[in-house]
Amino acid sequence: MEKTLHPLAARGEFSPLDFRATLGHFASGITIVSGMHEGEPVGMTCQSFFSQSIDPPLVSFSVMETSTTYPKLRAAGRFCVNVLSESQQHVSAQFGRSSGDKWAGIQWRATMGGNPVINDTVMWVDCELEDELVAGDHIIVVARVVEMSPMEHTAREPLVFFRGAYRRLAESFDNRASLQA
Repeated sequence: MEKTLHPLAARGEFSPLDFRATLGHFASGITIVSGMHEGEPVGMTCQSFFSQSIDPPLVSFSVMETSTTYPKLRAAGRFCVNVLSESQQHVSAQFGRSSGDKWAGIQWRATMGGNPVINDTVMWVDCELEDELVAGDHIIVVARVVEMSPMEHTAREPLVFFRGAYRRLAESFDNRASLQA
């Protein structure tokens, strides 16, 4: 026998907190989107990052319209997306704050385009702003990848966010065959 949806969920009658809790069951990686503004590094934590296209090489992320950091990144027209490793929970928290020196104690180097790459990340992509779309209370950003981390850089495990908490991957298995099907 097939289960039916709860009537409130089926009609879209749920609170923003219920919606957030439901979507919290989708595991995501944590990134820091970083760039330069007026000669100083800027950055923000972002967990809504994904690959958009292989040809051309595009990535996307979403940011709240009320972000005070994104307008600085937009003005520069380029930025780097740093995928945090499991040892960088403190980095995520530090860049998630709206005040204080987000770069205090953070070691980084510049891409060829001058954007900050945070040390010890899983991987990074340096991008140029391609397009934006306003969707609800967020801006969906589409960016063209112009530089990326070398393949040997990917040995670290990612920091993951799931059910409202930071997580680590507990198990790895060879699933290449199932992904190619």
